[in-house]
Amino acid sequence: MDIEKANTEVTQRMMDARPIATTMAKAIEVVPGLHEDMLLHAGPPVTWERMAGPMRGAMMGALIFEGKAKSGDDAERMLKSGKIEFSPCHEHMCVGPMAGVISPSMLVYVIENQTHKIKCFSNLNEGRGKVLRMGAYGPEVLEKLRWMESTLGPTIKAALEAIGGIDIRAILAKALQMGDDGHNRLDAASVLWTAQLAPYIAKTAKDSATAFEVIKSLGENALSVLNPVMAGCKSMTAAGHNVEGSTIVTIMARNGTDFGIKVSGLGDPWFTAQAPIVKALYFPGFKESDACRDIGDSVITETAGIGGFAMAAAPALVTFIGGVPRDAINTTLDMYEITFAEHKQFSIPYLDFRGTPTGIDIRKVVEKQITPRVNTGVAHKEPGIGQVGAGVVSAPMSVFEDALVAFADRYGF
Repeated sequence: MDIEKANTEVTQRMMDARPIATTMAKAIEVVPGLHEDMLLHAGPPVTWERMAGPMRGAMMGALIFEGKAKSGDDAERMLKSGKIEFSPCHEHMCVGPMAGVISPSMLVYVIENQTHKIKCFSNLNEGRGKVLRMGAYGPEVLEKLRWMESTLGPTIKAALEAIGGIDIRAILAKALQMGDDGHNRLDAASVLWTAQLAPYIAKTAKDSATAFEVIKSLGENALSVLNPVMAGCKSMTAAGHNVEGSTIVTIMARNGTDFGIKVSGLGDPWFTAQAPIVKALYFPGFKESDACRDIGDSVITETAGIGGFAMAAAPALVTFIGGVPRDAINTTLDMYEITFAEHKQFSIPYLDFRGTPTGIDIRKVVEKQITPRVNTGVAHKEPGIGQVGAGVVSAPMSVFEDALVAFADRYGF
């Protein structure tokens, strides 16, 4: 067995992938395996008893949104009863930021990796602060969700179909030259996304007031492109999954309780450990003791070679932890130590346009004792409150050690 050859194939597939945002659709209509009594969530599998506060809050809000519950208490009783099945987004070709809850009637982006004919999905982004993905479910949160489903989503859908799709890889490649990392800082990418959508929104929206409202919402949300970017990255790493003999990580995800990974050459098993606490800059009035442990599927961006791995392209991010620009560069340099390749499409100006570190190799992580670093938001540990900060976090070493032991057992080393 040739591990190097297998890893070359995996990283090549990831880099060759060309994800295109083609349309939007109701989740129940397009997401594989989703049914009416199922809620998808971020990270590896988790039960209600072990579920983090913000994920519980998002589940409760999703049931109210679906019309299956009338209040938080009503939703909680139903979720405890076992009538609703919980399943990881990743098991259904989906990704969701933070709590990552996707319910059957939510609109999702349809992202097609046209190189490998793989479709992946993610929901609409609500912006920062008191939002469902951060565990909030008050009346204002649900009102915004309903507007997104009735107005924002259908308008974006019509525009995407009129354009003929938007190339997510091209947006990311440009945004990395403009100060983004592709995960926690997406200011430039969201502007590029909105600039492509806006003329077609103006052309296809039902009236000028709707066009104004939607373009204004996109323009004011510096994370508007995060969800299609995440689905695009999922379609990249999915192209490299299940390659015999590969030690490349193809999924990293967290649910506020556990941090989990999957490895290409090991197939379906999750390798998990306790999710870490984020080193963060907290909003006024909040502190580390208020924080939920690391949560969300957005670490799929790091898995694909951007986010914290491209931090040298976005030195402004170190202000989240009181650092200096050199810290961002050092983070990216560390990530080269644990990856197999340098990306052909994504490059970093500050490093003489060197390709971003791509293809986390479990062998190198364990050998160098360096774990992947992630840029992320922070949700309050209690349901119903929402976002309290943002910062950086390192993955737990034990998941890579456990995966390497499993790899050795499977392949007879």
